Amino acid sequence: FNIKDSGANVIGDLMMEEIPKMVEIVENCKEKKAVIFRSDKSHYIYGADITEFVEHFQKPKDQIRGWIYPVNALLNKLEDLDVPTVALINGYALGGGFELCLMADYRIAVPAAKVGLPETKLGIMPGWGGSVRLPRLCGADHAIEWITSGKQWSADAALKIGAIDAVVAPERLDELGEKFVADCINGKMDWQSRKIEKKAPLKLSKTEAMMVFETAKGFVAGVAGPHYPAPVKSIEVMQQSATLDRDGSIEIEADAFAELASTDVAHSLIHVFMGDQYLKKVSKGITKKTEKINQAAVLGAGIMGGGVAYQSASKGTPILMKDINQAAIELGLGEATKLLGKQLKRKKITPEKMAQTLNIIQPTLSYGDFESVDLVVEAVVENVKVKKSVLAELETKVKPGAILTSNTSTISITELAKDLKNPENFCGMHFFNPVHRMPLVEVIRGEKSSEEAIAATVKYAIQMGKTPIVVNDCAGFLVNRVLFPYFNAFGKLIEDGVDYKKIDKVMERFGWPMGPAYLMDVVGIDTGAHAAKIMADAFPDRMKMENKTIIDEMYEQKRFGQKNGVGFYRYELDRRGKSKKMIDEKTEDIISTV
Repeated sequence: FNIKDSGANVIGDLMMEEIPKMVEIVENCKEKKAVIFRSDKSHYIYGADITEFVEHFQKPKDQIRGWIYPVNALLNKLEDLDVPTVALINGYALGGGFELCLMADYRIAVPAAKVGLPETKLGIMPGWGGSVRLPRLCGADHAIEWITSGKQWSADAALKIGAIDAVVAPERLDELGEKFVADCINGKMDWQSRKIEKKAPLKLSKTEAMMVFETAKGFVAGVAGPHYPAPVKSIEVMQQSATLDRDGSIEIEADAFAELASTDVAHSLIHVFMGDQYLKKVSKGITKKTEKINQAAVLGAGIMGGGVAYQSASKGTPILMKDINQAAIELGLGEATKLLGKQLKRKKITPEKMAQTLNIIQPTLSYGDFESVDLVVEAVVENVKVKKSVLAELETKVKPGAILTSNTSTISITELAKDLKNPENFCGMHFFNPVHRMPLVEVIRGEKSSEEAIAATVKYAIQMGKTPIVVNDCAGFLVNRVLFPYFNAFGKLIEDGVDYKKIDKVMERFGWPMGPAYLMDVVGIDTGAHAAKIMADAFPDRMKMENKTIIDEMYEQKRFGQKNGVGFYRYELDRRGKSKKMIDEKTEDIISTV
């Protein structure tokens, strides 16, 4: 596979035009003894080019099926060849790219390869035989997990369940592929039985099938919820096709794919995906000529500073963590250690990796090592006078050209830059709490911020594994201008007598990670009240509330949320040291006074 004049192998109109030609050439070769599928690029096939496919998804269900099904017929022809076939996976093989691997008799991958079927994350499901071939290769349980989760999997994980047949160093990939072929031709490997097994019904009794699929549907439905049908639908397809042969099963899969692809859910999730891809493309363009950030620093430790330090170090960028008192330093280091400890407990990292990460977080009470820093994140208290004073001092401690950024959610970047000698080297870098979980970072362009400062900050955000968006300097930047009308609507519902717990449950049922009351507790009600005032002053026609709000009342009663243990909910540490949300009886009394 090698799409000419393209940096990547993706399944789009061009590849779909080429696949029939490839099949014809292979079928008509009378002297063939085996077929090896490989890529000349640094990857196998990334997957579908969703920007091209989205046009097809706007069509009626029967037209979507008519578009998707012919490719299945071509893959069936390749699978049915009377010679052994081997796919050499030299990198990413996802979605339709992995489905093209599954049609081969054997799959060999390099250690760095990533494989999987991520379609359910887009509200659809595999459409080129993925839900048919994967369970026949590795069992229904594993196939259900792979397809419903939409995850990318390592070569070792794929080998463990039988989704691939061998893992080998890149320099030996072709060699092992040829050995597989030779062993098949010489009768050492029973490739004919592999073909028969992949085309036959699943090897499950009726009782076993019922237990596997019904149990999985119940669990997945509970996780996905009623408004996210793709994961459960994919299980239903595997269940319906368990007693059928390959061709009958693919008919069911094609119908289900067309049904899901025509839904509003799929269209919305694809829109989100395309937006994310657009942001990455923009970020890549901005940072094309920007040097890597080799040494960072965060000014202001505590929970936020510790989160920034953890995120930077965990992705390999050394970072200084400075504060003016030892207690804050210890709190920041404790936050980083806690987050790494969770990773270690889940076996996401090794003890060596944890030690290595902690070793590149350097705590300090002085500016002694700041002359080597490329970029600083200021994360002190959300007070314009304090921030201005700290930034002015910081500017004298760093090398010429170092980039200074402020982690602020409400304060004007242009205003903060007024006392700086080199305001062109300054911009905003707004992280969201908790830093390690929230992917978005706002990079805020002040009136005098240079393109170089913006590019360096975007580069650092990407190095941290974040998704940066560049926004102009105005009250609320981007996210808070979207978020506070939502909080205001929540306040109006409270005024109308709606139970705050019910509001949270409804929003969570529709896919929000947490409802507005819980979210405000996590953000910090003191922070929320402060930001609400700024938004109301800046946009009085849209965001000023006529009456005293529940947020105002909570703030006056010093119920700040998780940070002091009580807000809308009460918080206690469980046995594992995790903050546990609990109902607080006093909340209803407070609401009744508003």
